[in-house]
Amino acid sequence: MQFHVRGRNLEVSDAIRSYAEEKLGKLERQLTDPRVELELMLEKNPSIADNQVAEATIWTSGPVLRAREASSDMRASIDQLVEKLERQVTRYRTRGRDRRRRAARANAATETPFAAEDLELEIVKTKQFALESLTPEEAVQQLELVGHDFFVFRSDDSETVSVVYRRRDGGYGLIEPQ
Repeated sequence: MQFHVRGRNLEVSDAIRSYAEEKLGKLERQLTDPRVELELMLEKNPSIADNQVAEATIWTSGPVLRAREASSDMRASIDQLVEKLERQVTRYRTRGRDRRRRAARANAATETPFAAEDLELEIVKTKQFALESLTPEEAVQQLELVGHDFFVFRSDDSETVSVVYRRRDGGYGLIEPQ
C-alpha cells in the first residue's frame, strides 16, 4: 500500500501518522494495491467546533474512493473516516459481485424481463431551463444569487455548455468540455 500523509495548518506527528496508517491499513485486506492520500487539517475558524478534519482519497483498480470527516479530536476523525471508507469499500465490492451475478443469470436465461427493482439509482426530479450565454465570472455571480453548489451555463466565448461549482476550500471550479 502506498500511503502519503499531509498536514494543513498543523504539523503531523509520528504518533498520528502511525495511528492513521494502522487504521487505514485495514482497508488493504479488501483492496489490491491501493494508493492512499490522507490530508489532516485544522480548521482555523473559531465558530467551528469540529475543527479536526481528516480527508482521504484512495485510488484502486476500480473507482476512486473519497471521504471526509471532522470532529474535535483528530483520532476520532480518523476513526470516523475509516468507518466511512470501509462502508464504501464493502458497497464497491458487493456491487461488482451483484452485477456479475446478474450478468451470469441473464446469460443463463434466454430472456430476462426488465424489473424496476434492478435499478440502483432513481431520478426523483427533472428540471428544464434555458441556457444563458455568460462568462465564467457572470456564472459565478449567478451561482451566488441562486445559492446552489453548481450552475450550468453556455460559455460566452466557446458556445459550449459549462459548469461552475463551489469548492470545499471556498473557491470555485469550472468544468468545460473538450
